[in-house]
Amino acid sequence: MEQFVVSARKYRPQTFKDVVGQKAITNTLLNAIESNHLASALLFTGPRGVGKTTCARILARKINQPGYDDPNEDFAFNVFELDAASNNSVDDIRSLIDQVRIPPQTGQYKVYIIDEVHMLSSAAFNAFLKTLEEPPKHAIFILATTEKHKIIPTILSRCQIFDFKRITVKDAKEHLAEVAASQGINFEDDALHIIAQKADGAMRDALSIFDRVVSYCGTNLTRQAVTENLNVLDYETYISITDLLLENKIPDLLLVYNDILSKGFDGHHFIAGLASHFRDLLVSKTPATLSLLEVGEQAQQMYGVQAQKCSKDFLLKGIDIANDCDLKYKLSQNQRLLVELCLMQLASINFDGEKKKVEQFIIPPTYFKNSGYSIVESPKAKESEIPNIKSQIPNAEQNVNVNQNDNVNVNVEIKNETTTVETPKAETPVTPRAEISGEPKVSAFSLASIRAKKAMEESSKSYVKPSTVLPTEEFTETEMLVQWNKYAQRLGDKGLKIMESLLLINDPTLNGTVITLQLPNEGSKLDFESQVNGLLGHLKGHLHNHDITIEVVVNEAVESKRSFNDQDRYNRLLEINPNIELLRSTFGLDLHS
Repeated sequence: MEQFVVSARKYRPQTFKDVVGQKAITNTLLNAIESNHLASALLFTGPRGVGKTTCARILARKINQPGYDDPNEDFAFNVFELDAASNNSVDDIRSLIDQVRIPPQTGQYKVYIIDEVHMLSSAAFNAFLKTLEEPPKHAIFILATTEKHKIIPTILSRCQIFDFKRITVKDAKEHLAEVAASQGINFEDDALHIIAQKADGAMRDALSIFDRVVSYCGTNLTRQAVTENLNVLDYETYISITDLLLENKIPDLLLVYNDILSKGFDGHHFIAGLASHFRDLLVSKTPATLSLLEVGEQAQQMYGVQAQKCSKDFLLKGIDIANDCDLKYKLSQNQRLLVELCLMQLASINFDGEKKKVEQFIIPPTYFKNSGYSIVESPKAKESEIPNIKSQIPNAEQNVNVNQNDNVNVNVEIKNETTTVETPKAETPVTPRAEISGEPKVSAFSLASIRAKKAMEESSKSYVKPSTVLPTEEFTETEMLVQWNKYAQRLGDKGLKIMESLLLINDPTLNGTVITLQLPNEGSKLDFESQVNGLLGHLKGHLHNHDITIEVVVNEAVESKRSFNDQDRYNRLLEINPNIELLRSTFGLDLHS
């Protein structure tokens, strides 16, 4: 069986024209050779797999070709490669210097390629200085490194420096298409694009990934096969997630994120990719910036369709929220919850539900409607504020008249007779319907009036005053944590750092409607309980449940879970000298970072 040669070696460039993505450097080297302006010491620096060593070998062969008819002559006897990672001592450099003095047997130059030159020791660098500055006229040194900052300045000043850039996704994809065509492999444009993106600017990595994927799927290279083999989150995943965000489907989002984690993907990688997806959608909204979108043609169409669904405000807010989650991810103690909260916030950007509208109310207006109250928008009485006397008196017809001075007359007809009931005007904007100025007045000048009064007295006995039941809607621990953190952030913005640190010292737990918070000592418990009413009101109002209670448990083990901040230092000083608390409370002092 014939030995397999990897594509990175099989398709290694043999001329400067074959080098991918480094046109500026190759043109400079060609012009330097043609004009005889080539320096005696060159430094090639840049990321891995971008062509540094390849260009050094091409240059070594190119400068010896004039006068020789065979273009395939590689002048192997004139090229000396030294791996500085394993030959980094002074003795290795001295041995190299001794070889430099000997002129070449064929050709004009002897070329010394020192790879990973930053691995040389300081003594080896110093021993190399004189030879590098004034080498023999037949010697050329080419130094290659991925970490230029580790090379001493005296070496850098003696070299011409060429900075190799990363291979762009477009250039890498075009080169992969040529390789695939030469091997008779059918491919999708998006499949090569994913490989080029995965390579991260390194052409050698792109070819290695290409060999791996071809071994998996054979001669038919599809996008689905590439994503399965490389285990990457492709753009279709983020497009489906964005659709769920626009539809405010929080449960479906959490299930999709759980599936992503079960496939082995990292949450940090996922949230960073989501922020990049929002950026790509924002770029797709403007034709002038469409060139910044580095995806295939099919993906560009899908991005364009979804970009029309997303508003600019949604995308900007989404980038801000996702980027904030990205920054907090490594410091979070519960990273999965952090990403889930981020998804909930993203799904709530365009949310137009009832809770979103009444965020500014501690007690929502729906409470008054459910409890028998009405909100009056103008000082004049309205029909909704007038007691329904028809329901109290059988066989009655009710007519309502509102006059100029805000007095209300209610005409009740009983068996073709009319009785006038006068009610006082409404004075307060929020009035219990059951408490409108007691009983209505009834004239007693007719038999019908007496009957009406008697009927109202009997109905008032069976009338039950509406109960003022406070809302007790169900809520989850996640919703509680969102409001808990919002309140802590609000305190921090006001400068109340002590209370903010106490709220964030540990994640509270929920058991029914009882919220339990663990604090490290009695001093922090007293500080928390002194300002707990504001937190309790915030939670009851925003979670729509007035059965919520907060329980504080002192647990000294909590202190060891966090690094020392201003509050921790204050608690420590308080243990040493309890009079500090008296000083703080007397002058109303607070902690500030």
